[in-house]
Amino acid sequence: MPYALSPSDLSELPAFRRRLHRSPEISGAERQTAALIASTLAALGATGIETGIGGHGVTGFFEGAEDGPLVLLRAELDALPILEQTGLNYASEREGWAHLCGHDGHMTALIGVAKALAQRPPARGRVGLLFQPAEETGQGAAAMVQDPRLADLRPAAIFAQHNLPGLLLGKVALRAGPVACASCGLKIALRGRPAHASQPETGLSPRAALSDLLDALDQLNARVPIDDAGFAMATITHCAMGAPAFGISPGAADIWVTLRTLEDARMTELRSRAEAIARQIADRHGLEVDLSDHDVFASTVNDPAAVDLLRGALDACGIAHSEHGQPWRPSEDFGQFAALGPVAMMFTGAGEDHAPLHDPAYDFPDDLTPIAVRAFLSAIALTLGDDRPQTQGGQ
Repeated sequence: MPYALSPSDLSELPAFRRRLHRSPEISGAERQTAALIASTLAALGATGIETGIGGHGVTGFFEGAEDGPLVLLRAELDALPILEQTGLNYASEREGWAHLCGHDGHMTALIGVAKALAQRPPARGRVGLLFQPAEETGQGAAAMVQDPRLADLRPAAIFAQHNLPGLLLGKVALRAGPVACASCGLKIALRGRPAHASQPETGLSPRAALSDLLDALDQLNARVPIDDAGFAMATITHCAMGAPAFGISPGAADIWVTLRTLEDARMTELRSRAEAIARQIADRHGLEVDLSDHDVFASTVNDPAAVDLLRGALDACGIAHSEHGQPWRPSEDFGQFAALGPVAMMFTGAGEDHAPLHDPAYDFPDDLTPIAVRAFLSAIALTLGDDRPQTQGGQ
């Protein structure tokens, strides 16, 4: 493989990740993170640096001396609105915001790739690094794809990673086809009429409808394996009724439910069923009902040809891989980049006993970074047909 990082280069990456970890920014607010990424790319000699793509998105390119294919790599900029409870000396300095999904590690891996390409640019073709905002809300990838500055890109392949707690550190889970679920956050607002608590009969309480709706939504769960065509989940994430007062009989209630399926067609079906249930129950109890969709993610579907490239790259650099743990219940908006070209996401093992994603005790394992860098560099070499020998001192 022609690209590699020296031990001294690799030793700098944990400090960079921990700098990102200390200063997390949630979806739509990634201004300082984006500025750090852009300045780091500029210092490494990247060309075509653009900022403000699809929000706070950043791009940078490394050009080969000859024409050839384009390879894109993607990482996410955003953190989560969760209070970190790791106790680390580099823990978040922004209370209530934290990198508990590993996006700090994903960004760092791409900076590692940039360091390698700065030392030895591609012989032909070019490599683009995409740093995407607002992955956690499902809005960032679509916004980047729709930005006219990316409209002319025709990549041969687009690669990404997501770390996966529960999988052996450094092992990769990879398969073609659907790999991350479609999901939709559905807000259901029931509206009746409040009344004095001593005269509830003069109002119209949503209490009975709320109880019925909670039971009915639970029945949407199809308790079958995730790769079954009928797989469906309905998870109640929030429920509230009335004002926090003893003197008022409630006149309103809100339910938030996250719907989840493996494929988009099944999501359309599930969403329609949930709406029909909500409207039927509201009508039966004489209530008004409003429904709205939030945090909508399409299914992420890995392209078979891009997966074959990535498998070949993993084999070439000696990284073990299988389809174990695939597909994945969580959602990912990386699949939106398929509008530009073939996509493939690999899931990189964070450790069998590692804290789960979005857990207050989660932290990205720094030992995974050099493995992810090696995998990406191997994928670049294979896709660009770059078979130059490795320079001395790299690993």
